Amino acid sequence: PFCSSSAFSSPSLASLLCLSPRRRPGRTSPGRLVPFDCCTRTGAAYLARDWARAAELLQRALHSYAGLRAARRACAPPAPGGALPFPRGGPGRWEAACLGRRLRPAPSAHRASSAVRRDFERREPYNYLQVAFFKLKKLDQAVSAAHTFFVANPQHLQMREDIEKYRRMSGVKSDSFRDLEATPHWVRAGVQHYDADEYLQAVASLEESLTEALSALEECRALCEGPWEDEDEEEQMQPGLYEAIAGTHYIQVLKCRQQCVLEIATKPGRISATEDFIPSHLDLLQFAYSQAGNQTLAAECAASYLLFYPTDEPMLEKMKQYHTELGEGAAVTARQVLITRGLYFLRSLMEKKLIYYAVEHLGETFNDPVSNSIILLFCCGFTKTVVRIHFRIVLQSLLMPVCACFSIGPLPFEGIAVTMDSQQMNGTQRVVFDRVLTESECKDLLRLTKAAGEAGDGYRARRSPHTPHERFEGLTVLKAVQLAQNGDVEWRDAKLLLQASEKSRKIIESYFAPGKKLHFSFTHLVCRTAVDGEQEGRMDLSHPVHADNCLLDPEGQECWKEPPAYVYRDYSGILYLNDDFQGGGLFFTEMDSVTVTAEVRPKCGRLVAFSSGKENPHGVWAVSRGRRCAVALWYTHSQEHAEQVKGRAGEINTSTFKGDQIPLRNSFWVFP
Repeated sequence: PFCSSSAFSSPSLASLLCLSPRRRPGRTSPGRLVPFDCCTRTGAAYLARDWARAAELLQRALHSYAGLRAARRACAPPAPGGALPFPRGGPGRWEAACLGRRLRPAPSAHRASSAVRRDFERREPYNYLQVAFFKLKKLDQAVSAAHTFFVANPQHLQMREDIEKYRRMSGVKSDSFRDLEATPHWVRAGVQHYDADEYLQAVASLEESLTEALSALEECRALCEGPWEDEDEEEQMQPGLYEAIAGTHYIQVLKCRQQCVLEIATKPGRISATEDFIPSHLDLLQFAYSQAGNQTLAAECAASYLLFYPTDEPMLEKMKQYHTELGEGAAVTARQVLITRGLYFLRSLMEKKLIYYAVEHLGETFNDPVSNSIILLFCCGFTKTVVRIHFRIVLQSLLMPVCACFSIGPLPFEGIAVTMDSQQMNGTQRVVFDRVLTESECKDLLRLTKAAGEAGDGYRARRSPHTPHERFEGLTVLKAVQLAQNGDVEWRDAKLLLQASEKSRKIIESYFAPGKKLHFSFTHLVCRTAVDGEQEGRMDLSHPVHADNCLLDPEGQECWKEPPAYVYRDYSGILYLNDDFQGGGLFFTEMDSVTVTAEVRPKCGRLVAFSSGKENPHGVWAVSRGRRCAVALWYTHSQEHAEQVKGRAGEINTSTFKGDQIPLRNSFWVFP
């Protein structure tokens, strides 16, 4: 049944099967590790249907790949000041000497192309291995290989079908579906015991998972060491000695290390990482130890959690409770392992400072994996309390240039008022502005919405895509300008939409991201109208709870930043045009999508803005009477994902109007 397996059509077949005659495996003496990419005979054996030989070579390649990673982990340079001193020559010589002892042949023989490395990271060999084992009628091994590949590639449709075929086969055991590359810290036993109120079992499993996670973090950082090859980029110039050492190699190692926190927190088969992966372990352990009656360890876990989020009010209250229960004289400290490892993220921040120096002085580029909300937590709370004085001093010097990028900026127009800020809205990066538009401007834009029902962008007052109890009308900026060009709507109304959306962009950019450009991602003038006679006993929402740049998973308390979500969106805004309807208010929730944390009532000229990530799940209450209209706005820092129609609309408008500008209070005419 696997004759049509997608293994034969993999785009990286040549690289995986190592068809290049660069090296040949030959025979190896005991103790020698065959370079994992020298399986030149695998391709020939596989295509010749010599399944036994193909399986042997693939297993040998996987074994060598694991052996190489183990050697590199074991040979990571010891931390300065550790128990083992560096040999003469420093950490580089330490690693070279260690690898030279552990690897036979020489370490240079174990280098592989980036394409081959990526194939092994994606577990591609297991895709081919399962076919070979199936042909050899070794079903248990075939199932394990297939399952191992599928765990890391759940979107692989052919393998999904193969897995289902295996499940229906007689003689296939359920325990054969095991992940041969399973990472221990992703075992969910601790959470399962926790949910079942089995706290003694929960702490044992959670402690093991936390230990494995910290170990995986160190192993990931160790694997960043060693030779660095990037065959996908052509060198534009020959670097000097200083740039070659600092920019080309060491900075690449630091960038790699920055990704390790995300790598260990990314479940196999997912694209986005679980945020707060290690702090969440400490939070669960704190509660589990408390329920199990061990207040000393519960307090230790709480203190450790506060190293990450020192202003977390519920945990600070817990700490007060533990101090009372244990006695004021009891010493409550965070776990030594987190402190001795540089406070986990303090080390990361020090490395980040070096990377930013290279960006400024060596022409490097860097996409920081740390989210804005985490930086804000560092900036707004971390340097104030809990942490010892010497850590505060170091952090202030490290974070000063970073925090400046996320400080709240001034408003660029007079007359606009901040009605509610993040604190008043019980969240992060949320704000409500009033008086962005006048009553007259709202009426002019509402006049434009009538065209949306007649000639809108594919909706034309059809049922809403989110609920059958409302009709939906939508109009993009480009469509509005085209309608004006055809004489279907007033030019001044179309131009007002352009100006209002640009004004909103400048307000949000100045408030949330001073000094950093925000581009339009998408702009939509949209109305939702309650369907008469269909509101009795209605229980649904006008727009279900969601996040704007990730896939909300309320049960798992996660938000996966991966397609089909618009992952490039950074900020969202809603500019309201009216309030003569019933329902339709915006609300924010916790990650569970149920616990409401803030509500915003629409009214003319009110702009609500917020960051687009997991920190701001939101929905819209049902519109039970009347028609609710607003301009929905999304923004991105990525110029690559900037809304192209916005510029096109500006071109049409300026070429038609020849500078005849419609007055808009505090407005200006700019197209990004």
